[in-house]
Order: sequence, then C-alpha cells, then structure tokens
Amino acid sequence: MPFTPSTDVVVIGLGYVGLPLVMGAVDAGYAVTGLDSDAGTVDALNGGSSHIDGITHADIASAVAKGFRATTDPAVLGEAGTVVVCVPTPLADDGGPDLGAVESAMRSMAEHLRPGTLVVLESTTYPGTTDEVVRPILERRGLRAGSDFNLAFSPERIDPGNPTYGLKNTPKVVGGHTGACAERCADFYRGFVDTVVTARGTREAEMAKLLENTYRHVNIALVNEMAKFCQELGVDIWDVIRCAATKPFGFQAFYPGPGVGGHCIPIDPNYLSYKVRTLGYSFRFVELAQEINQSMPGYVVRRIQDLLNEHSKPLRGSTVLLLGVTYKPDVHDQRESPAAHVARHLVEWGADVVFHDPYVPEWSVNGTMVRRAEDVDAELAFADISVLLQPHSEYDLADIAGKARLLFDTRGKVEHSDVARL
Repeated sequence: MPFTPSTDVVVIGLGYVGLPLVMGAVDAGYAVTGLDSDAGTVDALNGGSSHIDGITHADIASAVAKGFRATTDPAVLGEAGTVVVCVPTPLADDGGPDLGAVESAMRSMAEHLRPGTLVVLESTTYPGTTDEVVRPILERRGLRAGSDFNLAFSPERIDPGNPTYGLKNTPKVVGGHTGACAERCADFYRGFVDTVVTARGTREAEMAKLLENTYRHVNIALVNEMAKFCQELGVDIWDVIRCAATKPFGFQAFYPGPGVGGHCIPIDPNYLSYKVRTLGYSFRFVELAQEINQSMPGYVVRRIQDLLNEHSKPLRGSTVLLLGVTYKPDVHDQRESPAAHVARHLVEWGADVVFHDPYVPEWSVNGTMVRRAEDVDAELAFADISVLLQPHSEYDLADIAGKARLLFDTRGKVEHSDVARL
C-alpha cells in the first residue's frame, strides 16, 4: 500500500534557517513539525517563545495554534511527506565544513525513510555533498534516490533582521538529483516562496550559494585593503565609495569594517577553497580575502593605539568602550562577530575593555566576562576612547560623537570633524 504521510513537512534544525522555513510553511497551510536535538529549544517553541531575530513570540504562538509542534523524537521523520535539513555546518580543523550534524541528521532520516518522501538539504556545504555524502547514507537501507524517494539541495538565503527581503520574496534556488526530484522540490517551495529558480543539478545549486558569499567576501576584502592604504595616503575611503557608487552601471558598493561576521561570509568561501584543494589547486582569491578580512580586527586595534598616542595616552591601561558587538546592526546575533577579536587584541595590549550593545545583556571573550556599560553617557565621558563597531539604529550617533572624549568610527556612519573613521 502506498505511503500516506500524516504530516506535510518536518524541518530538522530550528535555528536561524529552519525556524523561518517553519513559519513560511505553516502560514502557507502546511502541517509542520520541527525536529531539534536541543530540548530547551523544543520546549520554548512549544511554549510559544522565539529565540531568533525577526520571529516574535507572538509569531511562534500563532504557529503553535495552527498545529506546529517541535520535538526531539526522530520518529516523526517517518510521518513526513517532505523533510528539510537545516542543521549547522561549521568549519572543521582542516578548513572544510564539519558535516557531523548533516551526517547525523541523514542517518536518522535513513532509519525512517519511506518511499515517496522528498528530502531537501539546505545546510551550506561544498559542491558534491548531496550526491557524495547525503545520498549514500539515505540509500543504505535499499531505497534509491530518484526512483524510490526524491532528493534535492536548496541553499538557504536567510538574512536575519533584513526589513525588505525575507523567505517569501527572496528567490529560492533548487537543484535535484534528477529532473523529477527538482520539480518536486520546486513545487514544495512554490507553496510559500514567490520565485523558484531551478538549477541544472545539486552541484550547481550548492555552488551557487558559495559563489554568492565568495563574491561578497572578496569585494569586502578589496575595500578593507583599500581602507588601509587610503589612510596612509590621506584619502577618505568613504567619500571614494560614495562617489564611485553614483555610477549607474558596472559598480556595486561594498564598505570596509572591523572584520566580517555572521553565518555566511567568514565561513562559506572556505568550503569552496577546501573543495578546490582536493583538486590540487589553491583558490587564491578566497585565501587572500580571508587573510585580509581576518587582519582587520588587529588593524582596528592599531588605529586605536595610534589615536590614543596622538592624545599622549598609551593603549595599556586605557579604557576602551566598544559600542555594538553583534555581527550586524539591529540583531542579537553574535556569530563570528569581529568584535570578539577586537576585544581580545585590546586585552592582550593591556587595555581595560568595556562594552555596550542594546541587544546583548552579557558578553564574554575567551571565557572572560566583559564589563557592560549600564550608563552609556557616563561611560562615553569616562572612556579614553570609544569605538563604534556596530551602528545599531538605537544609537544616536551625533549624540555619541558629542559626548565621547575620543570616538573611532569603524563603519563610516558618523559625520563629525572630531571623529576618526576607519
């Protein structure tokens, strides 16, 4: 007798990628179950509490009222018509992706796989993962991709805190093990995404994600390096970019900063570099961009030191106030934030580091808690130098510039004659 699923979708991994997918599918009328290994996350979601930016407690409560439930029991995988895997793929010690979570999820999936199920991997990885790693695991019990079940890859494109583009209006790329797999996957996403783009296969879809973020990684490195020598040449890099951006074709503006953060740019290009190394080549663009971008926290600290020297103060013993420690403005997310590297360098130089961030009540660097400025105005007046690392919209930048004894703006957001900019 043909398999009849009792739930439409199971999403494995209920973080920054999986939870928005859950919300989109629930709002489209799908019966959705979330599977996560963290019992605390599962209990919170079932209780109507959100743990990520952009999804409110009310959103979760509404989804639960519509039938969504979360669980730690992998048995639910055997009840689903579609299973989407959204687990983390951090970097391993060899610079490639750590596929431990993906492999674990797929082993659980294999134990419960039923004929006719659609399995989609959304976790970012190197080209070939779906076919070379995922498919063999799923086929261990005798079912075959393309004939007994459908297999596809669809790269996530979630941008936490983006007020313009979300899951629904961001085009979704899908690549299938076969043409029929791709069409089945595309039909699934068309239920809650406006535009679905079909790649030639899983490898092309995997590579598309890496190209998107490698493009950003390399261009950010370009302007970061330009920022360094423009400082030496007495050239305002921010005005250079402003002028160049007026060209209506052939140019896209990227901006320097204290380093790159988040779940994509510092990580994803390394997957591609790792895969290229298996061919006996080095991906020099990525490796150079990584070197430049990773140097920026140290460069920021050297600029801080120079600014203090201009005011006859050593870095050692000076109080440095860091403003904004998340990886992007107006979110709680601290993944790969360069602020931690800046703070570590400052501590190594003997500075007294204080931080403030409206989204971060507590912050630790290398296991040591950093003192939080509760009275920002008082701390601005006391600190030897204040450093704007993230221009949250809650910050009144003009007010900060007026109250700080010395302000270093690493984001080019403060227009003030007495403010130093990166």
